[in-house]
Amino acid sequence: MKIALINENSQANKNEMIYNVLSKIANKYNHEVLNFGTKGIEDKTQLTYVEVGLLTAILINSRTVDFVVTGCGTGEGAMLACNSFPNVLCGHIVDPSDAYMFMQINNGNVASFPFAKGFGWGAELNLEYMFDELFKHIPGQGYPIERAEPEKRNKLILDSLKKITHQDMLNILKNIDKDFLLHTISSKSFKELFLKYAPENEISKYIKSLLD
Repeated sequence: MKIALINENSQANKNEMIYNVLSKIANKYNHEVLNFGTKGIEDKTQLTYVEVGLLTAILINSRTVDFVVTGCGTGEGAMLACNSFPNVLCGHIVDPSDAYMFMQINNGNVASFPFAKGFGWGAELNLEYMFDELFKHIPGQGYPIERAEPEKRNKLILDSLKKITHQDMLNILKNIDKDFLLHTISSKSFKELFLKYAPENEISKYIKSLLD
């Protein structure tokens, strides 16, 4: 599985630490981590939490990655921005039980973390435990187990509702403010990783045409 890391600009100074902890857990389960930044205050592309949502949607809808780990100061803004796009199901994760139940009950594809609020002693340990609970289990098995079948049915209903209530991602990209879109995909990290990993489809073709 390919996992993208995206954090917004207020937490740019924590990017390297988050990447190292996430990579430690991902490597344990044979997953690959792609770091899309924001990579420190020196990164020329300082992503807002709204741009985090757009970038997440591009990566998920183009099938460049399978899962996105993201966040902001509280994790709330990034979660809201991500969930405003089609085919993105983002949970707000504060502790390991959140991570476990989100994956087992909701079976989402994006997790948003508070990288400032409550981020004190042992924060990197809590991150490690949360990342571990995200990726060590087969997702969508239900919790508690006697609730597994209705939870799976509800997930399918939610997915079908999002297809009705959200526009097609390609249509969004073609109608969104062009300067906003171009800034979101302007980082060196994005250009290198997207061109390397994005499969050929209508979304990736459109994004590549903008990069050209």
